[in-house]
Amino acid sequence: MEGRLIAVGVTGSIAAYKAPELVRLLQAEGADVVALLSPSATRFVAPLTLEALTRHPAESDVLALLPDGRIGHIVVAETADAVVVAPATAHWLGAMASGLAGDVVTATCLATTAPVVAAPAMDGEMYAHPATTANVRRLREDFGYRIVAPETGALASGRSGVGRLAALPTIVDAVVAAVGDGPVRAPDAPARPPEAIMPREADLTGRHLVITAGGTSEAIDPVRSITNRSTGKMGIAVAQAALDRGARVTLVVANVRVPLPEGVRAAVVPAESAGRMRAALLEALTDQPGQAGFDALVMAAAVSDFRPARPAETKLARADSLTLELEPTPDILAEVSRIARGMDADGRETRRPLEPRPVLVGFAAETGSLARAPEKLERKGLDLLVANDVGAADSGFGTDTNRVTVYRADGRPESWPLLTKREVADRLLDLVAGLLDARDAAAHTGLLTQESRT
Repeated sequence: MEGRLIAVGVTGSIAAYKAPELVRLLQAEGADVVALLSPSATRFVAPLTLEALTRHPAESDVLALLPDGRIGHIVVAETADAVVVAPATAHWLGAMASGLAGDVVTATCLATTAPVVAAPAMDGEMYAHPATTANVRRLREDFGYRIVAPETGALASGRSGVGRLAALPTIVDAVVAAVGDGPVRAPDAPARPPEAIMPREADLTGRHLVITAGGTSEAIDPVRSITNRSTGKMGIAVAQAALDRGARVTLVVANVRVPLPEGVRAAVVPAESAGRMRAALLEALTDQPGQAGFDALVMAAAVSDFRPARPAETKLARADSLTLELEPTPDILAEVSRIARGMDADGRETRRPLEPRPVLVGFAAETGSLARAPEKLERKGLDLLVANDVGAADSGFGTDTNRVTVYRADGRPESWPLLTKREVADRLLDLVAGLLDARDAAAHTGLLTQESRT
């Protein structure tokens, strides 16, 4: 973010004490930072602290004028490349959703045409309240704000629940994604039209998605292998769409034949074989005991169903015939599902499910009939299964279009018309985002119910 000006708005939450560190992290990315504080925020963090870090005045007076007579918050609104409000209180969410400008933070957000990133922080019951939910939805859907969802953990009230300020690196990632690769804004540049800079879809901000792409390869000998015709186009399209919607993406790739996303933060993990892909996904899933390492897994890679039982250590000599003994590869997605649900290989619950439970999406490449898809969905314990006929000329491996049927664990299958793979990716992520929102809402309800019983 070299050369970018980022305005950090701080509102009156106990999490305001993290604002100086957020400033430091943005500066480490190369950004120039200016701080704005609501009157209540000044009770949690001193303006002088932020002035010392940013080397700019930290404004808390909405009526303040610059020495040349210009209105301070209007100048910030016109020159900032992005505004990030962290922490964002329930009061700020309500004020912005209603178009109220009672302090310098809300006034700046109303006046700017730059992207706005908001990271809510409040008590769990406040965040779960229907009014707060409606305000968040309006800011995201109607105003194009990027909302970085709060985390689950200990809250200032002494309770545990959803409402803790998101991790600061996650907020920084959202700012980087919001700024993107657009031109640096000059101080005297005219305001840009909202539709040119405000993404209408930022519903995966703060989410971590693991996406697989390509086709695995299983060695026969050091030179030859068994593989498939997958190019990775579908998985790459899903990864790019997720990044565009604000997600943090880990892309596990196997022999992809198309360019990877550029200019965005995607952690790329090579996994040539089924065994390596399994290891990469299990490591990502269980990097913290008892907690899922990602919010969703989209298994778009074509993983080999079989591999040579005994690969040769040296190149096999040419012969008139060759007989290979094949053995099945592990069902990676089914194993991930069992671990997430706390089950052993026989389907018995042996430990607590991972929290929060990740959304699992599988792909099924079929030729002709898709009749086996519902059984795969149930057997693997998936939320969604995307099935397509790879034998069709206009869909499947190597094409830019796809014709799929999506099977859901909680509903009837949907057959989509012929779409580009990016359009399929966007529609699929609509479903994933909805499942994640429903999961979080259920977690809120469960926590409130548990607290009411204690």
